[in-house]
Amino acid sequence: MSKENIRVDENDTSFIGDKLGFEGKEAYNLLRTNILYSVKRKDRNARVIGVTSSVHGEGKSLTSINLAHSIAESGRKVLLIECDMRLPTLRRKLGQKHWAGLSSLLAGVETDGSALRQNVGAKGLDVIFAGKTPPNPSELLASDMFAKLIEKVENFYSFIILDLPPVCEVSDALIVSKLTDGMVMVVRQDYSRSTDLSYAMRQLEYVNAKILGFVYNGAGSKTKRYKYKYGKSYSKS
Repeated sequence: MSKENIRVDENDTSFIGDKLGFEGKEAYNLLRTNILYSVKRKDRNARVIGVTSSVHGEGKSLTSINLAHSIAESGRKVLLIECDMRLPTLRRKLGQKHWAGLSSLLAGVETDGSALRQNVGAKGLDVIFAGKTPPNPSELLASDMFAKLIEKVENFYSFIILDLPPVCEVSDALIVSKLTDGMVMVVRQDYSRSTDLSYAMRQLEYVNAKILGFVYNGAGSKTKRYKYKYGKSYSKS
């Protein structure tokens, strides 16, 4: 998979979907093409792709959104699931109001229909947001409920994109990796530390996760407070 230098700001919604410039859209279209040829399934309809990073602030959520948007624009049905229930950002990035989410769905409080937001930003792109932060995100993602959810929605989509927490912060991405057909690692220029990336890759290899490749983001500089905020959010879990 090619490395694409996409300059992103985690809080800048101008880097989402149709708001992307020509070079950004082409980069994500290339990422889409690489994934289409990298992952082929014969035993089920949907291809399940996890998107993660080593630490927060590398652009993994924007990559998840734009990858899902690009695939939907190609005429395929896509479901984007926000699996980062500790520090969710997709609802704000996509300009959506409060909506029932994955945490309530896995806790049995909501139904699939009430948690599913359809045609978000593009025709054929559906989203399940994280919802309220639960006390046990890792346990919910490791539950049979989550595995059954993936098995159920596979019948209705060509691709399922999972926006996962960073590997160096919590074990969530490692837990979910067994349900995916492959993982995409997002790396941010002048931000990612080689030690963090090496640790993340070792952990993914340890659980036999299939690494599809890397998305290389060139980044601005306003990152320290977001990294600090993410670290505090996880320290409470």
